[in-house]
Amino acid sequence: MQYQTENVMRMDGAVAVEQTNKVLRNTYMLLSMTLIFSAVMAGVSMAMAVPYGVSLVTSLVALGLLWFVVPRTANSAAGIGVVFAVTGLLGFGLGPVLNHYLSLANGGEIVMLALGITGAAFLGLSGYALVSRKDFSFMRNFLFVGVLVAFIAGIVSLVAALVGYPMPALALTVSALFAFLMCGMILWQTGEIVNGGETNYVLATVGLYVSIYNLFTSLLHLLGAFMGERD
Repeated sequence: MQYQTENVMRMDGAVAVEQTNKVLRNTYMLLSMTLIFSAVMAGVSMAMAVPYGVSLVTSLVALGLLWFVVPRTANSAAGIGVVFAVTGLLGFGLGPVLNHYLSLANGGEIVMLALGITGAAFLGLSGYALVSRKDFSFMRNFLFVGVLVAFIAGIVSLVAALVGYPMPALALTVSALFAFLMCGMILWQTGEIVNGGETNYVLATVGLYVSIYNLFTSLLHLLGAFMGERD
């Protein structure tokens, strides 16, 4: 009886490991494809010289899909299509931002440095979570509260700029906070997959993509400011 119980436990453990590895493979495969698709859409947007207004609309539509549609379709084949819609819209909305920075004298350096730091941070943090297999669930509440605070502060900064009272110090603080929080999100999200806390690769992909996207845009703002951003 004892041996049978041990065998069942081993089989359950093997099934759990295989399930985790499957979610990891599917997540990174879908993430890679969405990042490429997002980059292509950003390139299209840049070539079309899309104005900021269109960029804002596509980003808001992507946000709506992210909040209201992705959770409802994550367990179906339609979820993959929604993920591509979200990432494509966000990529398209990134075009005017990239055009702005590339118009600067050192714009290419700023964009490539932001891209390089983002890639290195993602690989390093994900690699650490995969190798260490630590449980980072203790970070969850802190990260979500931090994102909420940063989001509200970002709205305040945006509204202040729109009414003619820009607050550059607050805007930079928000970007720095988002960059820090997104690093934590990548670590936590990867840990959730590794430890079986996240079993849906569609949701895992969206979570990691949004973290990478926000980290990249935050770094663009920070590097643009400290490396001589100018209109």
